Amino acid sequence: MIDTAILPPATARSLIDAIGAPVVLLDEQAVALALSPAMKALIPGLEVGKLLTLVLRDPDLIEAIDQVSRIGGREVIELIERVPVERTFRIHIAPFPGGAGRRNATLLTFQDLSEQRVIERMRVDFVANASHELRTPLASLLGFVETLQGPARNDEKARGRFLGIMREQGLRMARLVDDLLSLSRIEQRAHVAPDSPVDLAGISREIVDSLALMASEREVTLKLTGPAEPLQVPGDRDELLRLMENLVENAIKYGKRGGAVSITVAALDGEASVCVRDDGPGIAPEHLPRLTERFYRVDTAASREAGGTGLGLAIVKHIVLRHRGRLTIESKPGEGATFKAILPRFEARRAG
Repeated sequence: MIDTAILPPATARSLIDAIGAPVVLLDEQAVALALSPAMKALIPGLEVGKLLTLVLRDPDLIEAIDQVSRIGGREVIELIERVPVERTFRIHIAPFPGGAGRRNATLLTFQDLSEQRVIERMRVDFVANASHELRTPLASLLGFVETLQGPARNDEKARGRFLGIMREQGLRMARLVDDLLSLSRIEQRAHVAPDSPVDLAGISREIVDSLALMASEREVTLKLTGPAEPLQVPGDRDELLRLMENLVENAIKYGKRGGAVSITVAALDGEASVCVRDDGPGIAPEHLPRLTERFYRVDTAASREAGGTGLGLAIVKHIVLRHRGRLTIESKPGEGATFKAILPRFEARRAG
């Protein structure tokens, strides 16, 4: 057991440097005497010889450090840092007498809870949103069933109209459940990159053909530009079909009625891209970072009217990530929107 009452400064610093967790040793003035490498990575602004309170300006933290330094004992606090991004830390504060030659030295151990809290919020939001999205059509169905069993029991005209609405609500629930299952399956296999050769150009032609009727109903012109020869990427054919379908269908639904949707498939240096552009109303900048979140909608009423579940772009994002690619979204109000998925080419993957 180390006797910290006689721990030399060099030994104390070596000990801190060897710790894998984010740890900082402070003197009685809260000046950093030693930092572990993990601490330097966690809070780059903190350096040896610098006041901790200049970097983390939290009254509760300052008070807890002062109390432990003067009185002893242990303190555990949670600190939320909101700038430049929101992060949550659990900080264990304990006396370290004799550390680096200081009788009132204090040792702080940081635990970064940021990712855990984000996941917790996402889970809570997901359950709440999924419940809401299912409850709305379910309540509608139950209401119409009660009406058909009661006041409209013998009203054939009302029955026909109500059954049509009930069918629409049932289909909406089915689409939502299908999207939830698809998203779950993709996430479960996220760690396994698909490696079967898939022709991205051929898939694009299939999707344009299959959505021609939908485009015609909205008087939208589909323009496909791509190579005549196969453009292969390592992938899962069903997932890439879903990716293309979601992007093109979104452009048809939310673009300008009577407008055009351009689909461009191109070979890049070691990569392949599919770019879908519409000439619709565009998307405000504040919405762009959140478009791929589950159930996030720019216009909730318009999305539901168009039959959207709020999961289409979340599915696209996870398919792209599973295929080790990247997704970019560009849009300005009044200038349409461009969605581009960039994937590694099969030849490049095989050569590597």
